[in-house]
Amino acid sequence: MATRITGIGGIFFRSKDQEALADWYEKHFGINSMKTGYIWNQEAGPTVFSPFPQNTDYFGNDNQQFMLNFRVSNLDELLVELRAEGVVIDEKTMEESYGKFAWVYDPEGNKIELWEPLEPES
Repeated sequence: MATRITGIGGIFFRSKDQEALADWYEKHFGINSMKTGYIWNQEAGPTVFSPFPQNTDYFGNDNQQFMLNFRVSNLDELLVELRAEGVVIDEKTMEESYGKFAWVYDPEGNKIELWEPLEPES
């Protein structure tokens, strides 16, 4: 069977202030907004696609129906930069056998997971 999909083509979600939130994601994460052409060319790498239980508290609050997980190359450095920019950062971090994790919140209170995958051993 031929490959049916080759990756995530977009993430779409509701927002109270579409333009302001798009600008925030562009400023802090470098994701192109409507002003800069929408298309965000990203590096190839691992992606997790996983439904969670309906009653999960992992996303931060009951109203958040999804959580973005962004791969990053240097989590500690990024957290320093985001903190200096005034981004709300959860003090909790986590290290697992497959990488390091931290969480931040966008201006509308959406919890975002940042993941620094472990480098494959050579």
